[in-house]
Amino acid sequence: MELLRFSAFWCGAILFGSIQLEEAGAKQIKPRRLCKFCDVRATSCTSKGSCKAECEITSICPNDEDVCVSVWRNKDDNITIDTVCHVRSQKLHGLVLEDYNNSKCEMKEIKGMGSEFFICSCSEDECNEIIFFNSYMDSQVVAVILVSLVPLLVMAVFVITSFYCYRVYRQRQASSKRRRGRPLDFSDAHAIMIDDEGSDSSSTHANNLNHNTELLPIELDVQVGKGRFAEVYKAKLKQGSSVGEEQGFETVAIKIFQYEEYASWKNEKEIFSDADLRHENVLHFLTAEDRKAQRQCWLITAYQPRGNLQEFLIHHIVSWHDLWLLGGSLAQGVAHLHSDHTLCGRYKVPIAHRDIKSSNILVKSDLTCCLCDFGLALRLDNALSVDELANSGQVGTARYMAPEVLESRINLENIESFKQADVYSMALVLWEIISRCSAIGEVKEYEPPFGNLREHPCVESMKDSVLRDRGRPEIPNSWIDHTGIQMVCASIDECWDHDPEARLTAQCVAERFSDMEYLDKLSDRSDSEEKLPEEILMVDEK
Repeated sequence: MELLRFSAFWCGAILFGSIQLEEAGAKQIKPRRLCKFCDVRATSCTSKGSCKAECEITSICPNDEDVCVSVWRNKDDNITIDTVCHVRSQKLHGLVLEDYNNSKCEMKEIKGMGSEFFICSCSEDECNEIIFFNSYMDSQVVAVILVSLVPLLVMAVFVITSFYCYRVYRQRQASSKRRRGRPLDFSDAHAIMIDDEGSDSSSTHANNLNHNTELLPIELDVQVGKGRFAEVYKAKLKQGSSVGEEQGFETVAIKIFQYEEYASWKNEKEIFSDADLRHENVLHFLTAEDRKAQRQCWLITAYQPRGNLQEFLIHHIVSWHDLWLLGGSLAQGVAHLHSDHTLCGRYKVPIAHRDIKSSNILVKSDLTCCLCDFGLALRLDNALSVDELANSGQVGTARYMAPEVLESRINLENIESFKQADVYSMALVLWEIISRCSAIGEVKEYEPPFGNLREHPCVESMKDSVLRDRGRPEIPNSWIDHTGIQMVCASIDECWDHDPEARLTAQCVAERFSDMEYLDKLSDRSDSEEKLPEEILMVDEK
């Protein structure tokens, strides 16, 4: 028994002793830091990028807390570097080593050392052999940029969010107003009129499409015109619907298409939907509605009782000043349609009207013109192919068709051809205005161009007159006694030239009218003289 106890005692002692020896050996075997260790020496390292310390000596650091350090100096263009082991808790060159936990030696510039001075420290073996100059500065720059940009980003997000919320609020407010029957803007109100020569004439002057799904509260009044595709009514747009509030009305005009003429309504609506169409001499559009329950499509405009230019010329004799206003504004409106840029210089798709005539032009309260009826208009998009242009067909009113349109020989390879045909039609309208101007002397009853033909001449009749006989409306010698009339007639003569390429552009005509302003200032600005029935004139004489 005693022998067994003795054996156990010695076995335990031997085991405990071996464990202690292993721990002591482990403590003694654990290696210390290896660092590059060279005295101060010249170096080719610059203070940019990374470079090697060029030290061949690797030293075992004497202390467990030692870290590797590199010091780079540039004094009077004498560049030196030294690499050492140093206790991390002690200062070196009066500096505390703050970056010793790094795995690589990233140089940090220290000011006030009497020279350009960089120092770095790290905790990996021989980590001070390769030194990096830009990484610390880059991180600082990134930090500065981030600190600078974060407030701006926050502000931008705030502004965008605020703007979005404001837009949503305004849209909801506008929608609420429409539901309560608030008035539309009729500050530049105009009318719809329909001509009597076979094509309907709509008038719109405000390219603000009403996207509200609710139909406007409109009460039809009387029919004021009827054309090939649509009927036009004077109507009342109800205003105000609050309890106890007396309802008011705004007079509007409604152009009503039956569903069978949906394509015509759709084309005119799409033309008017282009915001770039907006111009003081193009009728402003209010809204369009597809009234499925009634199987009708509506175009809604403001109502202008003055009517179209043809009716105005029938009942009025105009002065030179009136002619200058009417003709100049007509040319400006056509020039805007044909232009490939807006007044502010933004690109827009040119438009050919293709049915310019006096009954498709409205007279505004200031005696300027605005174009209407875009049911046959064509957007002259460069993407259109020749086949697509060819499918547009021979359209317009025969009396006002250009020779090449009558002959169906319009140049489809050049979209300018459609503009040239418009210019021909515009020249006939200018002739109509002059024929009713007091400045020409004796003024006859109103007659349309080619008045010797029947009321609604067909294409074949116009071919005989325009193509075979090369006929044009007469310009009597008495007309050109007035300097201004003479200048307008010269432009007309160039605009209805048989050769489309020889015609002026609408923009050129508009500029010529603008150049005539001095003549207008010299002339007597008499108001338009309204024609009175002979019975009234006889009573006045008595």
